[in-house]
Amino acid sequence: MPEYGCQAMWGTLERVLVRRPLPADADHVARYAWRGEPDPAAAAAEHEALCLLLEAAGAEVVVSEHDPGNPDAIYVYDPVLVGDAGAALLMPGKEGRRGEPAGIATTLEAAGVPVASTMALPATAEGGDTVWLDHDTLLVGHGYRTGAAGIAALRAAFPAVEVVVFDLPHWNGAGEVMHLMSFISPLDRDLALVYPRIAPTRLLELLAERGIGVVEVPDEEFASMGSNVLALGPRRALALEGNDVTRRRMEKAGVDVVSYAGDHISRLGDGGPTCLTRPLLRRQG
Repeated sequence: MPEYGCQAMWGTLERVLVRRPLPADADHVARYAWRGEPDPAAAAAEHEALCLLLEAAGAEVVVSEHDPGNPDAIYVYDPVLVGDAGAALLMPGKEGRRGEPAGIATTLEAAGVPVASTMALPATAEGGDTVWLDHDTLLVGHGYRTGAAGIAALRAAFPAVEVVVFDLPHWNGAGEVMHLMSFISPLDRDLALVYPRIAPTRLLELLAERGIGVVEVPDEEFASMGSNVLALGPRRALALEGNDVTRRRMEKAGVDVVSYAGDHISRLGDGGPTCLTRPLLRRQG
Protein backbone atom coordinates (compact mmCIF):
# COMPACT_ATOMS: atom_id res chain seq x y z
CA MET A 1 0.00 0.00 0.00
CA PRO A 2 1.30 3.53 -0.73
CA GLU A 3 2.48 5.55 2.24
CA TYR A 4 0.98 8.75 0.93
CA GLY A 5 -2.30 10.24 -0.30
CA CYS A 6 -4.21 13.19 1.15
CA GLN A 7 -6.83 14.46 -1.28
CA ALA A 8 -9.17 15.29 1.58
CA MET A 9 -8.55 17.05 4.88
CA TRP A 10 -10.85 15.29 7.33
CA GLY A 11 -9.89 11.60 7.05
CA THR A 12 -8.00 9.84 9.83
CA LEU A 13 -4.45 11.19 9.93
CA GLU A 14 -1.99 8.29 9.57
CA ARG A 15 1.28 10.00 8.51
CA VAL A 16 2.30 13.61 8.92
CA LEU A 17 5.41 15.67 8.21
CA VAL A 18 6.78 18.28 10.62
CA ARG A 19 9.94 20.36 10.71
CA ARG A 20 11.32 21.01 14.16
CA PRO A 21 12.55 24.51 15.10
CA LEU A 22 16.32 24.71 14.85
CA PRO A 23 18.74 26.86 16.88
CA ALA A 24 19.86 28.59 13.68
CA ASP A 25 16.32 29.83 13.03
CA ALA A 26 16.06 32.19 15.99
CA ASP A 27 18.56 34.75 14.68
CA HIS A 28 16.48 35.43 11.56
CA VAL A 29 12.94 35.95 12.84
CA ALA A 30 13.03 39.73 12.28
CA ARG A 31 13.95 39.22 8.63
CA TYR A 32 10.98 36.87 8.27
CA ALA A 33 8.64 39.39 9.96
CA TRP A 34 7.82 37.35 13.04
CA ARG A 35 6.02 39.20 15.83
CA GLY A 36 8.83 38.50 18.28
CA GLU A 37 11.82 36.27 18.95
CA PRO A 38 10.94 32.82 20.29
CA ASP A 39 12.89 31.25 23.09
CA PRO A 40 14.69 28.31 21.42
CA ALA A 41 14.22 25.94 24.36
CA ALA A 42 10.54 26.85 24.76
CA ALA A 43 9.94 26.50 21.01
CA ALA A 44 11.60 23.07 20.98
CA ALA A 45 9.49 21.95 23.95
CA GLU A 46 6.25 23.18 22.37
CA HIS A 47 7.07 21.42 19.12
CA GLU A 48 7.95 18.16 20.86
CA ALA A 49 4.65 18.29 22.74
CA LEU A 50 2.84 18.88 19.45
CA CYS A 51 4.51 15.80 17.95
CA LEU A 52 3.47 13.71 20.97
CA LEU A 53 -0.15 14.79 20.48
CA LEU A 54 0.01 13.78 16.82
CA GLU A 55 1.44 10.38 17.76
CA ALA A 56 -1.20 9.93 20.47
CA ALA A 57 -3.82 10.52 17.77
CA GLY A 58 -2.38 7.56 15.85
CA ALA A 59 -0.20 9.33 13.28
CA GLU A 60 3.34 8.43 12.29
CA VAL A 61 5.35 11.66 12.59
CA VAL A 62 8.04 12.22 9.95
CA VAL A 63 10.53 14.85 11.14
CA SER A 64 12.51 17.12 8.82
CA GLU A 65 15.35 19.58 9.50
CA HIS A 66 15.49 21.26 6.08
CA ASP A 67 16.43 24.88 5.42
CA PRO A 68 18.19 25.81 8.72
CA GLY A 69 18.17 29.53 9.42
CA ASN A 70 14.64 29.95 8.04
CA PRO A 71 12.15 30.14 10.95
CA ASP A 72 9.19 29.91 8.52
CA ALA A 73 10.35 26.44 7.51
CA ILE A 74 8.53 24.99 10.53
CA TYR A 75 5.32 25.78 8.63
CA VAL A 76 5.59 22.74 6.36
CA TYR A 77 2.06 23.02 4.98
CA ASP A 78 3.08 25.79 2.56
CA PRO A 79 5.82 24.42 0.24
CA VAL A 80 4.08 21.21 -0.86
CA LEU A 81 0.75 19.51 -1.58
CA VAL A 82 0.36 15.73 -1.35
CA GLY A 83 -2.05 13.94 -3.66
CA ASP A 84 -2.66 10.44 -4.95
CA ALA A 85 0.42 10.58 -7.22
CA GLY A 86 2.78 11.94 -4.58
CA ALA A 87 4.12 15.38 -3.71
CA ALA A 88 3.45 18.50 -5.75
CA LEU A 89 6.25 20.91 -4.89
CA LEU A 90 4.98 24.49 -4.80
CA MET A 91 6.74 27.86 -5.09
CA PRO A 92 6.14 30.13 -2.09
CA GLY A 93 5.10 33.69 -2.79
CA LYS A 94 7.24 34.83 0.15
CA GLU A 95 10.70 35.21 -1.33
CA GLY A 96 12.63 34.02 1.73
CA ARG A 97 10.83 30.67 1.62
CA ARG A 98 11.68 29.67 -1.92
CA GLY A 99 14.39 27.23 -0.86
CA GLU A 100 11.92 25.16 1.13
CA PRO A 101 10.42 23.00 -1.66
CA ALA A 102 13.80 21.57 -2.68
CA GLY A 103 14.75 20.96 0.94
CA ILE A 104 11.48 19.29 1.82
CA ALA A 105 11.67 17.07 -1.28
CA THR A 106 14.68 15.23 0.15
CA THR A 107 12.77 14.41 3.34
CA LEU A 108 9.68 13.35 1.42
CA GLU A 109 11.55 11.01 -0.90
CA ALA A 110 13.34 9.42 2.07
CA ALA A 111 9.90 8.85 3.60
CA GLY A 112 8.68 7.09 0.45
CA VAL A 113 6.70 10.02 -0.97
CA PRO A 114 7.72 10.61 -4.61
CA VAL A 115 7.80 14.05 -6.18
CA ALA A 116 5.04 14.08 -8.79
CA SER A 117 5.39 17.70 -9.99
CA THR A 118 7.36 20.88 -9.40
CA MET A 119 6.49 24.54 -9.78
CA ALA A 120 8.81 27.25 -11.08
CA LEU A 121 8.75 31.05 -11.15
CA PRO A 122 6.97 33.16 -12.22
CA ALA A 123 4.31 30.81 -10.85
CA THR A 124 3.81 31.09 -7.09
CA ALA A 125 1.49 29.12 -4.81
CA GLU A 126 1.48 28.35 -1.11
CA GLY A 127 -0.21 25.42 0.57
CA GLY A 128 -2.05 27.74 2.94
CA ASP A 129 -4.09 28.88 -0.06
CA THR A 130 -5.29 25.34 -0.81
CA VAL A 131 -8.09 23.33 0.80
CA TRP A 132 -9.14 19.83 -0.25
CA LEU A 133 -12.91 19.99 0.08
CA ASP A 134 -13.10 16.35 -0.98
CA HIS A 135 -11.02 13.93 -3.06
CA ASP A 136 -11.97 15.57 -6.35
CA THR A 137 -12.32 19.23 -5.33
CA LEU A 138 -9.44 21.56 -4.52
CA LEU A 139 -10.26 25.08 -3.31
CA VAL A 140 -7.59 27.70 -4.05
CA GLY A 141 -7.28 31.27 -2.83
CA HIS A 142 -6.00 33.89 -5.30
CA GLY A 143 -4.05 36.41 -3.27
CA TYR A 144 -0.63 37.94 -2.77
CA ARG A 145 1.06 34.54 -2.17
CA THR A 146 -0.76 32.50 -4.83
CA GLY A 147 -1.24 34.12 -8.24
CA ALA A 148 -2.80 33.28 -11.60
CA ALA A 149 0.28 31.46 -12.90
CA GLY A 150 0.47 29.36 -9.74
CA ILE A 151 -3.21 28.46 -10.02
CA ALA A 152 -2.65 27.36 -13.63
CA ALA A 153 0.27 25.21 -12.45
CA LEU A 154 -1.93 23.61 -9.79
CA ARG A 155 -4.51 22.73 -12.43
CA ALA A 156 -1.75 21.12 -14.49
CA ALA A 157 -0.47 19.19 -11.46
CA PHE A 158 -3.96 17.84 -10.65
CA PRO A 159 -5.68 17.47 -14.05
CA ALA A 160 -8.42 15.15 -12.78
CA VAL A 161 -9.41 17.51 -9.96
CA GLU A 162 -11.93 20.37 -10.01
CA VAL A 163 -10.00 23.48 -8.93
CA VAL A 164 -12.31 26.18 -7.57
CA VAL A 165 -10.73 29.63 -7.15
CA PHE A 166 -11.71 32.40 -4.75
CA ASP A 167 -10.33 35.92 -4.54
CA LEU A 168 -8.80 36.64 -1.14
CA PRO A 169 -9.27 39.96 0.68
CA HIS A 170 -6.52 42.59 0.61
CA TRP A 171 -6.71 42.66 4.44
CA ASN A 172 -3.45 44.38 5.59
CA GLY A 173 -1.68 44.12 2.24
CA ALA A 174 1.04 41.98 0.75
CA GLY A 175 3.30 42.30 3.79
CA GLU A 176 0.97 40.29 6.05
CA VAL A 177 -0.12 36.83 5.04
CA MET A 178 -3.81 36.16 4.38
CA HIS A 179 -4.27 32.59 3.22
CA LEU A 180 -7.46 30.81 2.28
CA MET A 181 -6.87 28.64 5.35
CA SER A 182 -6.81 31.75 7.51
CA PHE A 183 -10.60 31.49 7.60
CA ILE A 184 -11.59 27.88 6.84
CA SER A 185 -10.60 24.49 8.24
CA PRO A 186 -12.48 21.29 7.31
CA LEU A 187 -13.60 19.20 10.29
CA ASP A 188 -15.48 16.38 8.52
CA ARG A 189 -16.97 15.59 5.13
CA ASP A 190 -20.03 17.66 6.11
CA LEU A 191 -18.59 20.21 8.58
CA ALA A 192 -16.09 23.08 8.42
CA LEU A 193 -14.81 25.72 10.80
CA VAL A 194 -15.20 29.15 9.17
CA TYR A 195 -14.65 32.82 9.99
CA PRO A 196 -17.51 34.08 7.81
CA ARG A 197 -16.99 37.86 8.00
CA ILE A 198 -14.19 37.80 5.39
CA ALA A 199 -15.04 34.50 3.68
CA PRO A 200 -15.96 34.91 -0.01
CA THR A 201 -19.71 34.72 -0.60
CA ARG A 202 -19.16 32.08 -3.30
CA LEU A 203 -17.27 29.93 -0.79
CA LEU A 204 -20.15 30.03 1.69
CA GLU A 205 -22.58 29.25 -1.13
CA LEU A 206 -20.45 26.29 -2.22
CA LEU A 207 -20.37 24.86 1.30
CA ALA A 208 -24.15 25.14 1.49
CA GLU A 209 -24.58 23.53 -1.95
CA ARG A 210 -22.38 20.59 -0.87
CA GLY A 211 -24.30 20.13 2.39
CA ILE A 212 -21.35 21.19 4.53
CA GLY A 213 -22.34 22.78 7.82
CA VAL A 214 -20.40 25.67 9.34
CA VAL A 215 -19.06 26.27 12.84
CA GLU A 216 -18.48 30.02 13.10
CA VAL A 217 -15.35 31.54 14.63
CA PRO A 218 -16.14 34.68 16.68
CA ASP A 219 -14.53 38.01 15.84
CA GLU A 220 -12.43 38.08 18.99
CA GLU A 221 -10.74 34.76 18.15
CA PHE A 222 -9.89 35.32 14.50
CA ALA A 223 -6.60 37.12 15.14
CA SER A 224 -5.55 34.38 17.57
CA MET A 225 -5.97 31.75 14.83
CA GLY A 226 -9.23 30.31 16.11
CA SER A 227 -10.11 29.27 12.55
CA ASN A 228 -6.82 27.42 12.04
CA VAL A 229 -7.55 23.85 13.17
CA LEU A 230 -6.08 20.51 12.06
CA ALA A 231 -8.47 17.60 11.60
CA LEU A 232 -7.01 14.47 13.19
CA GLY A 233 -9.94 12.50 11.80
CA PRO A 234 -13.67 13.03 11.22
CA ARG A 235 -14.84 15.42 13.97
CA ARG A 236 -11.49 15.15 15.78
CA ALA A 237 -9.46 18.34 15.86
CA LEU A 238 -6.18 19.79 17.10
CA ALA A 239 -6.42 23.47 18.04
CA LEU A 240 -4.20 26.19 19.47
CA GLU A 241 -4.82 26.84 23.15
CA GLY A 242 -6.73 29.95 24.14
CA ASN A 243 -9.61 30.05 21.65
CA ASP A 244 -12.19 28.87 24.16
CA VAL A 245 -15.36 30.11 22.45
CA THR A 246 -14.39 28.44 19.18
CA ARG A 247 -13.56 25.25 21.04
CA ARG A 248 -16.94 25.19 22.77
CA ARG A 249 -18.72 25.76 19.46
CA MET A 250 -16.83 22.86 17.86
CA GLU A 251 -17.61 20.58 20.80
CA LYS A 252 -21.30 21.54 20.56
CA ALA A 253 -21.16 20.37 16.92
CA GLY A 254 -19.81 16.99 18.06
CA VAL A 255 -16.11 17.64 17.50
CA ASP A 256 -13.58 16.13 19.93
CA VAL A 257 -10.93 18.85 20.44
CA VAL A 258 -7.41 18.58 21.85
CA SER A 259 -5.20 21.64 22.16
CA TYR A 260 -1.51 22.49 22.29
CA ALA A 261 0.53 25.38 23.67
CA GLY A 262 1.99 27.43 20.82
CA ASP A 263 3.17 30.78 22.18
CA HIS A 264 6.59 30.36 20.54
CA ILE A 265 5.92 28.18 17.50
CA SER A 266 2.48 29.54 16.54
CA ARG A 267 1.60 32.97 17.91
CA LEU A 268 4.94 34.64 17.21
CA GLY A 269 5.04 33.39 13.61
CA ASP A 270 1.32 33.47 12.79
CA GLY A 271 1.16 29.75 12.05
CA GLY A 272 -1.42 27.42 13.60
CA PRO A 273 -1.64 23.61 13.67
CA THR A 274 -2.43 23.23 9.97
CA CYS A 275 0.61 25.39 9.12
CA LEU A 276 2.90 23.30 11.36
CA THR A 277 1.93 20.01 9.70
CA ARG A 278 1.85 18.54 6.21
CA PRO A 279 -0.42 15.47 6.18
CA LEU A 280 1.10 12.70 4.07
CA LEU A 281 -1.53 9.97 4.45
CA ARG A 282 -5.15 10.05 5.52
CA ARG A 283 -7.57 7.14 5.67
CA GLN A 284 -10.98 8.07 4.34
CA GLY A 285 -14.25 6.53 5.38
